[in-house]
Amino acid sequence: MNLIVWQKAMELFEVVWKLTFEESKIDFKLRAQIADAAQSISANIAEGYGRRSINEYIQYLYTALGSAAETLTRAIGLQQTKQISEAQFHDLNLLHYEMENRLLRLIEKLEQKREDGDWISRIAEDPEEHSISPTLHPSTTPPLRIHA
Repeated sequence: MNLIVWQKAMELFEVVWKLTFEESKIDFKLRAQIADAAQSISANIAEGYGRRSINEYIQYLYTALGSAAETLTRAIGLQQTKQISEAQFHDLNLLHYEMENRLLRLIEKLEQKREDGDWISRIAEDPEEHSISPTLHPSTTPPLRIHA
């Protein structure tokens, strides 16, 4: 996926994964919860994009934003209980901040496109822009011979 916000969300998941699964001090349940929340960000961005309806896309982006808030909240909890260091939290927080702001800008732009009516919700709605004319070639497979 080419969206920078999705790439940043994947980076955040990678940071969270390394942080939580390489730190043996972190409770098993908390590891799973923060990793799931972080992974959910990029998954919701991708799923919303895959829906191709602007309303659904925006809704999934808001869900991703909620998962981002959950990820940060769990990271704050881990830092406050000394399960991760200040430095580890700082790195995670910087990446989270960048990703969250990119996500907010994307939501703003899509909401503006929705207001302006400047969104093609299905590829089939604009056949000239997305026309696909497959070239058919004859088969080169030899015919099946049945021996009696």
